[in-house]
Amino acid sequence: MLSFEHLYSTLPEPLWVATQATPVAQPELIAFNAPLAHELGAKEIPDSTTLAEWFSGNQPIPDAKPGALGYAGHQFGNFVPQLGDGRALLLGEVIDQQGIRRDVQLKGSGRTPFSRGGDGRSPLGPVLREYLVSEFMAAMGIPTTRALAAVTSGERVVRQMAEPGAVFTRVASSHIRVGTFQFAAAQRDETLLKALADHVIERHYPDAANAEDPYLALLEAVVARQAVLIARWMSVGFIHGVMNTDNCSIAGETIDYGPCAFMEQFDPQKVFSSIDEGRRYAFANQPAIAQWNLARFAETLLPLMREEGDALVEQATEIIRRFKPLFDAEQRRLHADKLGLSPESDQAVPLMEGLESQMHQGRMDMTATFDALTQYAASMSDEHREGLLALTTQPNELAAWLDTWQAAQVASQDSQRFAAMRSANPVIIPRNHRVQEVIDAAYDGDFAPFHTLLAVVTQPFDDSVEARRLAAPATDSEQVLRTFCGT
Repeated sequence: MLSFEHLYSTLPEPLWVATQATPVAQPELIAFNAPLAHELGAKEIPDSTTLAEWFSGNQPIPDAKPGALGYAGHQFGNFVPQLGDGRALLLGEVIDQQGIRRDVQLKGSGRTPFSRGGDGRSPLGPVLREYLVSEFMAAMGIPTTRALAAVTSGERVVRQMAEPGAVFTRVASSHIRVGTFQFAAAQRDETLLKALADHVIERHYPDAANAEDPYLALLEAVVARQAVLIARWMSVGFIHGVMNTDNCSIAGETIDYGPCAFMEQFDPQKVFSSIDEGRRYAFANQPAIAQWNLARFAETLLPLMREEGDALVEQATEIIRRFKPLFDAEQRRLHADKLGLSPESDQAVPLMEGLESQMHQGRMDMTATFDALTQYAASMSDEHREGLLALTTQPNELAAWLDTWQAAQVASQDSQRFAAMRSANPVIIPRNHRVQEVIDAAYDGDFAPFHTLLAVVTQPFDDSVEARRLAAPATDSEQVLRTFCGT
């Protein structure tokens, strides 16, 4: 079905260790992303039984060469020199229809040399969450890993309790992380580190190869991609939940949807992850954390760069400092789109700051606010204005903001701005309570709600009755305040 290549496995063994999947008891296919499979070059899709056997790890996929990847990481600021794929296997790479090399990985496929006493399995809940959220992010145009398949295992996985098990198949531009470079640097083998850096340049940043200092150019390129990524996350209220360096993709994609969640009632310090007790990865902290992670990446590259001593450190530090202006520029562009303003408008930032203050103080739902604002911008009707004012506990203050916004918005009013505004403001996100409803139903053997929600969140601008039903914010009794990692 897929034609695998194995470029990463040619790197020295500490970075890749050949490992076989552990078979599961009774695999059954939950979902298979046929459009993505065709994008990856598949011409024919096997039957569901074959897909379940392949994507559970029970039967080898033709030409696959499974292996676990080594990486290290700063976890909540504490460095761990060896983590690695404790429950995942890279099957190989495929060249997609655009000629881009992409990884295919099983997740939850059993123990590996990096399992550190873990069972190598995944509960069903995190598999369904990652499938839904990653495909929503893709539909929003936010760089992300993708979901190819989900399979139940017919086994129980013990975490806080015994839960149904599952195996997830993930597609990524690559699974190379800041933590991969930290792992290579920790081996104190410059040849190994250089081989990894050269591989990344060839695969992701070929223009860097022609720079005066390719490794400095690599750092600069990764910083730029991460700055854009984090700005796009925040434009839809996404909170990653565990932004450790081993979850920071060198390719600039969102990776590892563990205890992630979407902010509903706007609060810059919002945290959902059950393991983030110190709020290190709160919503508003994400840009600074990404920059901190990139500084750790820069440290690994220093031995490869041409400059020496203080000049080298200053050169790398200057590139890390560029993160904030790059992030600010992308966020400013997104602010203009979300508010229906011209990209050149000098009102985008102050108006957004004012609206965020209104959302926070008025206890407003972020997605519902921007959706209602979009509807009002399209109609300028009293009905839509009242609908927007009904979302806040402080309608007089929001009305004053609306008057200021409307004056700025009318100045750049045209059909293209409306289109940009709609494409920046989804009708629906994978709301935390809806994801939990899907998981609860699946634990009772009912996957229909999963498929219904998946169909809707992958069409995030759809204005259907079903989309509106599933887009509704959680009531007080439906609130999901904590999300959990599947490890």
